[in-house]
Amino acid sequence: MATYTLPELPYDYAALAPVISPEIIELHHDKHHAAYVKGANDTLEQLEEARDKDQWAALNGLQKNLAFHLSGHILHSIYWHNMSGDGGGEPLEEDGTGELAEAIAKSFGSFARFRAQLSKAAATTQGSGWGVLAYEPVSGRLIVEQVYDHQGNVGQGSVPILVFDAWEHAFYLQYKNQKVDFVEAMWKVVNWQDVAKRYAQAKDRVPLIAP
Repeated sequence: MATYTLPELPYDYAALAPVISPEIIELHHDKHHAAYVKGANDTLEQLEEARDKDQWAALNGLQKNLAFHLSGHILHSIYWHNMSGDGGGEPLEEDGTGELAEAIAKSFGSFARFRAQLSKAAATTQGSGWGVLAYEPVSGRLIVEQVYDHQGNVGQGSVPILVFDAWEHAFYLQYKNQKVDFVEAMWKVVNWQDVAKRYAQAKDRVPLIAP
């Protein structure tokens, strides 16, 4: 059975300082992300055992655990590449991200309006969660989603292309309880080349068509 592995960081622990401290990057990746990978693999083993024994009493809990841990693994895997020490600003034609810039303007009216919505979505997520820019394949538009925990409150079939981690473990050691300050700082490290690549890949998939 295929298992999940913790991906290596695309940079060293200090690459995103001062926006995100090396200590946070190390703990976040090596401990928190690793825990989601282990949780997904452990749950897959438990599901395999349930199938082998034809015992389904714990199925609902196992399915929920798999969704939680697997979604945590996927979102974190996107998160690391969404950031760069050379990032920030906004997508521009001269930087090779003009198609993304046009899509943002079409879907939200302007980059400033998009930024305001994603910032608010990330900063006001109740409890733990994420602010997400996603490609919605039915309309072909970009949408902002407010993800509770890792997997709740998302449009089915939408593809995340930019994610802001709003869990306390992503910022508390450095920003304390000032989540808004952390979200604002995140814009300084957004890797728009990575986001543009993910947008192009999502857009080129076969679109979902309602029956």
